[in-house]
Amino acid sequence: MNQPAAVLWDMDGTIVDTEPYWFAAEFEIVEMHGGQWSHEHARALVGSDLLDSGAYMRKHGGVDREPAEIVEMLLDRVVAQLRIEVPWRPGARELLAAVNEAGIPTALVTMSWKRFADQVVECLPSGSFRVSVTGDEVTRGKPHPEPYLLAAERLGVDARDCVAIEDSPTGVRSALAAGCRVLGVPHVVEIPSDLDQGSGQLVIAASLVGKTLNDLVW
Repeated sequence: MNQPAAVLWDMDGTIVDTEPYWFAAEFEIVEMHGGQWSHEHARALVGSDLLDSGAYMRKHGGVDREPAEIVEMLLDRVVAQLRIEVPWRPGARELLAAVNEAGIPTALVTMSWKRFADQVVECLPSGSFRVSVTGDEVTRGKPHPEPYLLAAERLGVDARDCVAIEDSPTGVRSALAAGCRVLGVPHVVEIPSDLDQGSGQLVIAASLVGKTLNDLVW
């Protein structure tokens, strides 16, 4: 099989290890509002649309704010942590650089909102991504296919000819639903190997360390 028409990258948990930042922000916000939170709740939100996360925190954490307000509170805290330190995931920047050196188009496809995603992109070499799709730009977030379909459209390619790199079941479902092949690199939450229903569209790897362009062709 030929190399992919484009490589579509998730961000949180795939390029940057920001899930601990999100978890800490969730616990702080819920506790501020007199509620209770758990790691099970936090793990349930990994890879999700932020407005969905806000609604979940309102329902299960007792945060008596509108979902959009909760999202802004989360972003304030996570962006502040990111300005102190960007926690890169092993092997991600190296593979991203190799993809760009090969001239393969790239897109960032994240459910984080633009003001957070921009902080990460600014720490990468200029032009690392030709386009980006953020959570505040889509009507339906992951696991719906819209984010990946929009990224492919912006690149002028067919999503079925692309490879997506994801760390969560929610993100993998989104990319598969869009027709992408998916390299799953589980981090906080395990990715079931049968999410592609045996189609061969999903390959799971323990890490991106040492991965090359050859690992994006199957």
